[in-house]
Amino acid sequence: MKAPFSPYLLGIRDGLARLIALLERDYDYVSALAADSVGLAVNISQHAKAVRSETMTTERGVVFRVWKDGLYSEYALNEFDPARPEAAYAQIRRALDAQMALLRATGTQVYETPKLPDKPLTLFVEKETEQLPETADVGALVAALTAISDRGMTLYSRVIECMASAQSTHISKLFLSRNRDLSQSYVYSEGTVAAVVMEHGRNQVGYESLSGLGGPELFAGLAEKLDKAVQTAVELLSAESIEPGEYEIITAPEVTGLIAHEAFGHGVEMDMFVKNRALGKDYIDKRVGSEPCTMHEGALCAEDVTSYAFDDEGTLAGDVTEIDRGILRTGICDALSALRLGVEPTGNGKRENFEHKVYTRMTNTVFDSGDSTLEEMIASVQRGYLLEGMESGMEDPKHWGIQCIIKLGREIVDGKLTGRVVAPIIMTGYVPDLLGGISMLSRDRQVFGSGGCGKGHKEWVKVSDGGPYLKTKARLG
Repeated sequence: MKAPFSPYLLGIRDGLARLIALLERDYDYVSALAADSVGLAVNISQHAKAVRSETMTTERGVVFRVWKDGLYSEYALNEFDPARPEAAYAQIRRALDAQMALLRATGTQVYETPKLPDKPLTLFVEKETEQLPETADVGALVAALTAISDRGMTLYSRVIECMASAQSTHISKLFLSRNRDLSQSYVYSEGTVAAVVMEHGRNQVGYESLSGLGGPELFAGLAEKLDKAVQTAVELLSAESIEPGEYEIITAPEVTGLIAHEAFGHGVEMDMFVKNRALGKDYIDKRVGSEPCTMHEGALCAEDVTSYAFDDEGTLAGDVTEIDRGILRTGICDALSALRLGVEPTGNGKRENFEHKVYTRMTNTVFDSGDSTLEEMIASVQRGYLLEGMESGMEDPKHWGIQCIIKLGREIVDGKLTGRVVAPIIMTGYVPDLLGGISMLSRDRQVFGSGGCGKGHKEWVKVSDGGPYLKTKARLG
């Protein structure tokens, strides 16, 4: 079935068009982004059960962007009466006039930006899904997740808690300007199972997740993730500390995705180029990785939780080759940053919600596959580790430092796994060194979209990342 576009947005569309016409009497560019997204979240543990209708991306409201004399302003409404656009016009004008008066009174220096192009385009997209979160059988989902939690308690004698969570969100967005009328509707879902084990006063957690475009039907795959989550937690109980040093490493697809996200995710968000806060600005068309290293970014380069048809500025989604056989070709950018830099926007302008401003943000960030097998990669390692499980990461776009926290490493000696497990692992280094050491990539590829990403310490949005198994060298500690 098609994910049906929001009746609410259809109902306010004509009123928004009339309001845009009113604002165009005073401003040379006007656009509106209206969102109506609904969701379902279920969290089950041995101690609690919770069902909510809110997820990270549920929202309802409208944000307006206007331009005049080189300056952009925005104003958001969480309520809009389509029968009375004149009232909203008066409210917006009062707010924007007060904003300009404040700028003049404080002598604030402003950065003039050209007017956005407004090429004619009409688009109506309803993506496929089997189920919708708003009509899902909540009782059946609670029962299924409860069964997962209960079974997890039986898989190992030291399991003290087992949790299962599932979230599904139906996104509907409408973008209007004088020449653009864009509508999209899609559903994405994500789920996680996690087990907590305790032995000799020591606790460890193992988890597995799934994500993708589609509705609550995706949660049928959660049960098969449970055994691996418990197994990881049990292995961590006997894990040893790693001896710090530089090693040959093979990263599992989720760790490969973490490297992609941290190495050339934030580092090539081109709003950072505008502010001279990213070293990548000086490396366009220069080598930053080895010949096997190719990386894509965009809502169209993979299909997962952030695979939309257009971004929050009305720019069509794209597929950008950021790194082509080791050469950094371009970054990603929102529409205003593109104007300031004299480049084309890439469809990466995203808002946390309608009440937040647009930033350049990642969508799907993935390494391309290679032509090796995992077995061939392991056989090529003299002494090193197979790294599994993504915990968290940080990067410094100004100096290209990277830090990744990884769940565990499996020791490899003379081309064979020894059975020894080390944890936790912190991987650090200089991004071009890490990517420059890539020598092998597996034929398969996976993408992961469970969780979110902030810009600095805030502005949370959905992202996904991934790739194949990847062999390189890195400093571990």
